[in-house]
Amino acid sequence: MKAATGKVAKKVQEAVHPGNEIPGAPGPVPPPLDEPTEPAEPLPPKPDQRGPDTYSPTGQETGVPQEKVAQGGEYLTTAQGARLYETDHSLKAGPRGPVLLQDHHLREKITHFDHERIPERVVHARGAAAHGIFQGYGTAGQITKAAFLGKDVETPVFVRFSTVLGSRGSADTVRDTRGFATKFYTDEGVFDLVGNNIPVFFIQDAIKFPDVIHAGKPHPDREIPQAQSAHDTFWDFVTLHTEATHHTLWNMSDRGIPRSYRMMEGFGVHTFRFVNAEGATTLVKFHWKPKLGVHSLVWEEAQITAGVDPDFHRRDLADAIEAGAYPQWELGVQTFPDTDDQLFEGIDLLDPTKIVPEELAPVQPIGLLTLNANPSNYFAETEQVAFHLGHLVPGIDVTNDPLFQGRLFSYLDTQISRLGGPNFAQLPINRTHAPVNDMLRDGMHQTAVHRGAAPYRPNSLDGGCPFLAGEDTGAYIEVPEPVHADRKVRDAAASFDDHYSQPRLFWLSMTPTEREHIVAAYTFELSKCWETAIKERALRVLANIDPELCGEVASGLGLPAPEPIVKLAEPDPSPALSQLGATWPLDGRIVGIVASGDQDLDGVRSIRQATLDAGMVPLVIAPAGGVLDADGDPVTVQRTFANARSTEFDAILLAGAPTPGADAYGARDAKVDDVAVASGIDPRLLLMLTEAFRHGKALGAWSDGADALEAAGIALDAAGVVTTDSADAALERVTELLAAHRAWDRFTQPV
Repeated sequence: MKAATGKVAKKVQEAVHPGNEIPGAPGPVPPPLDEPTEPAEPLPPKPDQRGPDTYSPTGQETGVPQEKVAQGGEYLTTAQGARLYETDHSLKAGPRGPVLLQDHHLREKITHFDHERIPERVVHARGAAAHGIFQGYGTAGQITKAAFLGKDVETPVFVRFSTVLGSRGSADTVRDTRGFATKFYTDEGVFDLVGNNIPVFFIQDAIKFPDVIHAGKPHPDREIPQAQSAHDTFWDFVTLHTEATHHTLWNMSDRGIPRSYRMMEGFGVHTFRFVNAEGATTLVKFHWKPKLGVHSLVWEEAQITAGVDPDFHRRDLADAIEAGAYPQWELGVQTFPDTDDQLFEGIDLLDPTKIVPEELAPVQPIGLLTLNANPSNYFAETEQVAFHLGHLVPGIDVTNDPLFQGRLFSYLDTQISRLGGPNFAQLPINRTHAPVNDMLRDGMHQTAVHRGAAPYRPNSLDGGCPFLAGEDTGAYIEVPEPVHADRKVRDAAASFDDHYSQPRLFWLSMTPTEREHIVAAYTFELSKCWETAIKERALRVLANIDPELCGEVASGLGLPAPEPIVKLAEPDPSPALSQLGATWPLDGRIVGIVASGDQDLDGVRSIRQATLDAGMVPLVIAPAGGVLDADGDPVTVQRTFANARSTEFDAILLAGAPTPGADAYGARDAKVDDVAVASGIDPRLLLMLTEAFRHGKALGAWSDGADALEAAGIALDAAGVVTTDSADAALERVTELLAAHRAWDRFTQPV
């Protein structure tokens, strides 16, 4: 687009949000109070945004600036570029007459609106995404010839995170599996790594995929419940189809409610095959390890957030990138010999319901992913991006995992249905960065203008082009794996029959706090089932995992605990499966700072800046919006007691104990306890503090802030609670607590 001109250009230069210290501004410049009337070009995107790289539909780098493929021009036009003088009124036969059929602008505008929505994904409909860069470490060179994994090779990527069960309009913080799909725009073609935040899946064979999704989706008669597994059809399926037990247990753990996408592991789920330059093969499993550590919400926190901020995860991702706290993950692989039986330490590598503990096969880092730009248009990028496990590059091949094999068909078929035909790869977000000469022609939404007379091989009319490549010229060649079969069967290997030993491994690897959360999750979910028989069947499954787990859930359901019907395995616990026990970087953590106009604003200013300097995001919370100390060095208020909830913050610091705000009465804000107003402290602050305390958040106070903690019934010597004489000391001690995610000692266990 052309640079903005006149007064608008000056405004852009002077008023662009400088670094957007507090993320969330909707546009690149603050808007004026009145509607602008001077014609000007569209404003540029915000500094944190960019669109797909500009490649042609056939993978040719165009060098076209991104603004040239966005809409431009000072005036409103039709889709064909004709300028419009009016768009608020239809063309009528007189001011009160009928609308005329000849109103081409009305018909174009309404017709396009009628077709704005494409079919949402059957699964993974609700997503959030970002652009980034992947840098290879070069450490995989001995086991794969994939060029993008070479040392210091940088590859553009687009990553989409998602929930599985919910519709596009569902909430982010539901208990569910999350998708972690990465599109690598490599020089050798697109490679899609389409994984989840859980390393195993509900089923072993893709033919069961419609069954598990039909069971997990809302009941077909009422279309409820939305985006959750706490209902009869899900538990009916997974208790009858016990190969789902391992994945179900992961879902019932804290892994089912991640704190943010930035603190979520990713897994390729399946076993892949690497091929090196000499043709030697190695079996591998992919792992994404977040630099911020693996962290989750607690259940009440997730429930509150689903109502208060259903966009919590997508907002967190976008705000972190805008704030410059770029999320990072290391990509690593577990490696295994490519033996005839494809077993490792007795674990079948083709069974997608099994893991290999990291203590048996350590994860070896092979590259670093950094997400550094938000999409500029959700529909064009996040909604239209199309992943497919068959998008492979030389050096990476598939295996005979029966779930993997079925997905190789399903993803391609889905994209054709959703995106209107076979040319979905030509959408800008899906375009490869490698040259394309595929001889595929025509079809819905064909945007490439092909040349030549001979889209077939062999030909002479087009000079024989395109020619076949060899291995020495970068051809993708499948590994000539032997096929051992003497008959066609609908069956699985006997090693697929063990459905309980790995769930038991997971349970035994959890800390006491994590086990309590699993018990609570099973009890909650099964209590939502109507049929007693389904609850009893679920308890039979749990008995085969662990008697303690089964007994505690049975107690909560008011049902007897059955005895196991299989011999309980006794595996060595895998500490790598637990989320607790380490400390992590603080990038992008949200720190709430409670203040009012009559409190230590110098301290607030000091720790606000120190929080920013530490790579965290400070949000000042006050009884009302606007600024504090307007006549001095103003402190901008980002949240008020009316619109803030504890779930947004990783930690809370108190500069004092603000008195009730002007809106602190029940008719205005139902969070207000009118009786509690008499305490002299805003009751909504007390609610925020009690919630944060229950959820294990770090709490710090100086000056009169300790009064608010005591008024909320919080002991000043409780775990994760600090009181100091100065703001800087409070921040320093709270920062130390934040590194462990929560004050885990606050979660007491039964005596």
